[in-house]
Amino acid sequence: MIETLLGGLLGGAFRLAPEVLKWLDRKGERAHELAMQDKALEFEKLRGAQRMAEIGAGADAAWNVGALETLREAVAAQGQRSGARWADALSASVRPIITYWFMALYCAAKTAAYVGALEAGADWILAIQAAWTEADQALWAGVLNFWFLGRVFERVRA
Repeated sequence: MIETLLGGLLGGAFRLAPEVLKWLDRKGERAHELAMQDKALEFEKLRGAQRMAEIGAGADAAWNVGALETLREAVAAQGQRSGARWADALSASVRPIITYWFMALYCAAKTAAYVGALEAGADWILAIQAAWTEADQALWAGVLNFWFLGRVFERVRA
């Protein structure tokens, strides 16, 4: 009788085993499909982000082209005469007036720094050294290069 009982149980177990294996296999397949869908979704997100970056870069490039074209037109328009002498003279005087005003303010600031150092008891040589910095040297070199090298380039162009 035990043999019959064992045979029935083993037969049932062997009959049930393939179903359990199929169920485990389907479970693994579903997990795999879910993982693959997650990867596909992640890939689509990356592709969408890349596309948005491309669109943004294209928009930036188009804006830059437009800005450069506008700047080019503005510079060309500045060089044209209006026909009214007073307006042309005023237009031509804007940059020199701004340059002279800046230099006057700059010299006043440096003079104030020098006088302040002298009044604080510094020696006049130390006051000059404190007022004249590397930034001042760079600015002075830029101004000299602008005015004197600009003339050299104008002669070469002519």
